[in-house]
Amino acid sequence: MATSILIFFGIAFALVFILRLAKIGTLLAFLLAGVLSGPYVFGLFQLSDIWHFLGEVGIMFLWFTIGLELNMKRLWQMKRTIFGFGAAQVMMVVTMLFPILFGLTEWTIMGTIMVSLLLAMSSTSTDLEILAERNELHTGLGRQTFSILLFQDLLSIPLMAMLPIFAGKSINLGASIIDILVMSVGLILGVLIVGRLLINPLMRLVTKLKSKELFLLTIMLNIILWAVVLQFIGLPPELGAFLAGMLLSETIYRHQVKAEISPYATLFLAFFFIALGMGLDLKLLMDNWLIVVLGVVALFFIKFSAIYIVARVRHVRFREAFLIALILAQGGEFGLLILQTMKSSGIEAIPFVHGEILTAIIILSIMITPILLAVYDRIQRSGKLFSSLKSRRFNKKGETEEKPEVIICGFGRVGQIIAQMMESEKIPYVAIDFNVDTVIFGREKGFNVYYGDSSNSDFLVDVGLAKNKTRAVVIALDNAWVAKSAVRAVRTISPRIKIFARARNLEESKLLLKEGVKEALPETVESSFMLGEGVMSSIGIKNEKIEKIISEIRKNNYEKLEDISDKK
Repeated sequence: MATSILIFFGIAFALVFILRLAKIGTLLAFLLAGVLSGPYVFGLFQLSDIWHFLGEVGIMFLWFTIGLELNMKRLWQMKRTIFGFGAAQVMMVVTMLFPILFGLTEWTIMGTIMVSLLLAMSSTSTDLEILAERNELHTGLGRQTFSILLFQDLLSIPLMAMLPIFAGKSINLGASIIDILVMSVGLILGVLIVGRLLINPLMRLVTKLKSKELFLLTIMLNIILWAVVLQFIGLPPELGAFLAGMLLSETIYRHQVKAEISPYATLFLAFFFIALGMGLDLKLLMDNWLIVVLGVVALFFIKFSAIYIVARVRHVRFREAFLIALILAQGGEFGLLILQTMKSSGIEAIPFVHGEILTAIIILSIMITPILLAVYDRIQRSGKLFSSLKSRRFNKKGETEEKPEVIICGFGRVGQIIAQMMESEKIPYVAIDFNVDTVIFGREKGFNVYYGDSSNSDFLVDVGLAKNKTRAVVIALDNAWVAKSAVRAVRTISPRIKIFARARNLEESKLLLKEGVKEALPETVESSFMLGEGVMSSIGIKNEKIEKIISEIRKNNYEKLEDISDKK
């Protein structure tokens, strides 16, 4: 067993290393690792219940992280793109796929509609990774692609609930749709109400204990709890994970939750793709290789054409329309989930063999997408394709979040004063504090403050810290060693950013300046300056003279004061 594990990790390492050198996403590496280590190649592992379990946990984490992105404010800001572009893309793909599938197969009308809809879905995990690696998430291209994926994720909720209708197990279509809509709306409202009554007080209690382990366990318990509740009432557990994320997206803990859960979500999502690779039936693939190849080509061509047409109708530029269509042209996890659910539940909306062929087509389309993007990039760099066009930022009113120019770490008296100064000049900022009572107090007063750990670089990125975009960071923490960790976390993201820090004394100021802080003002010294300024002003010393005296003492980081301190 140990030898099999060693070989498996060796294969995974080699694939990730090679694909990263080729600038291709790592999810493809995990898919290939699953194929090579599965029962059809090296036979290191069988696709057991354990791998299925790990894959299901990966899908739940994926849906949870999607839910975290879906707070009501963001949905409202992006409503036109989500429900306009997203809905148009799905309708166009289904319109083009349905007559082809219905003409080439003997499926029922409802079965054909179901397959058309599941093929219209794209791979959220693959596409988001592609956008992040290409630094396109905050461009027009990235936001419009994300909006389409968001609509697909929202649409998958009623589609999962309507699976019995597609399978022909329910004959009253109108009544079933009404029941599903009422149940979905009621469920979401119920979760939000219960969440506000239970989750917020629980999270507040947990954060006061300041235990990272307990915080993480609370998040995971929240995911599993809602998954079990929805499974109990007959809905997919993945929907429960989605609602758990959506619930926490409305709280002050959203950024810290995302930072804490991100490494585990990535790990379990990798397990999902490994399990997919193991489940790829290579024998069936070889027996039906021509159908599978033609299916992959047809899927890419139809989806690419449909999405490109919709994008151009919406006046998206040539280059962005082309790239959006290319990124979204593959099948997705939702299609695999539906096909797997049908297989495990004995639902025969389409023949079993056809379901296996569709599974192979979707998996191969996901595997091919990063390769197509790499080919596209190579052609573009050669100057033969869209050479003069660059991505532009997405600045349409109401469809973008304001990025902070200043990050304030620590929201005590110093942080609050700086936040007031930023607001007076209408400078976008985000404040952070690890004391939940301080955060709640600040939000009640109208400040843009979130709960979180300033020394966590993932958290800092999530609240908006970005290289060459954030103008300044203020470290207003009352512990020098925590402040030092925060400075280092900031530097890993943006090495040249200007950092201004609070220090209680000269020793702490010196410590922070060694870490590369631009200014670290010692409170004891600066408060003495204010007191001395008042005394000198009251006895008739002119302001210009006072300023000169203070500037001389401040010179070279209070060098004279340090000399005096050393002699004591």
